Order: sequence, then C-alpha cells, then structure tokens
Amino acid sequence: VQLQASGGGLVQPGGSLRLSCAASGSSLNYNTIGWFRQAPGKERDGISCIRASDGRTFYDDSVKGRFTVNKDNAKNTVYLQMNNLIPEDTAVYYCATGARHIINSQWGNPSLYTNWGQGTQVTVSS
Repeated sequence: VQLQASGGGLVQPGGSLRLSCAASGSSLNYNTIGWFRQAPGKERDGISCIRASDGRTFYDDSVKGRFTVNKDNAKNTVYLQMNNLIPEDTAVYYCATGARHIINSQWGNPSLYTNWGQGTQVTVSS
C-alpha cells in the first residue's frame, strides 16, 4: 500500500487544518492508520490512530479534544482534523499503515507501522 499525506501548511495559533492520507494499492479496511509527527531534534511520536479491526480511535494526551481522526472508505482516505492549533503542534506529520489489529497499549509505537507516507509540514506561528 502506498500513502500520500497532504494538507499541511502555515496556520496561526488557534487555527485549524485538515490532513489527508490517501491510500492506494490496498483497502484501508485491512490497515490500521496511524498519524505521527516529528519536530526538529525530537523523536517521531504517535498522535492518533484509527484501528481497522473495530474502528476505534486513539489520541495522545497532547492532542486529545483538539484533533479528530476519521476515515472515508469510499475514498480510501483517512483524515486528521486539527483544531485549536498551538505552536507546539509544529512538526512534520506522517501517516502510516499497521496491522489490522494493534493492541491498545501499542497504537503509538512507530515500529509496528510498516508503510509510511512522505510527510507534510505543519507550522503554527503568528
């Protein structure tokens, strides 16, 4: 499966962006999609996930209540709606595919994801 992430850009604090992760080559019905971000000099962190086995969503505490992940099966695309953005959200955002079922405690582990999109830059600044 190949992933194409898009939707990043420059936004002021308090603004919103919607990232898209379009998949080709395989249905997302069989793949968990994780969203990760990596700021300069920092590790790649899991921020959200939508699990293929049951549709359950997961969020890191840093984005809970501000970000929402959902999937459009017809378009084979996963979206990450990001609201109330803060400067600390500045990073390169990646989507990646994982197994159909990932256990709850490991959803944010990058090593469990195999196919990665190219990343899209999100910059939150006034």
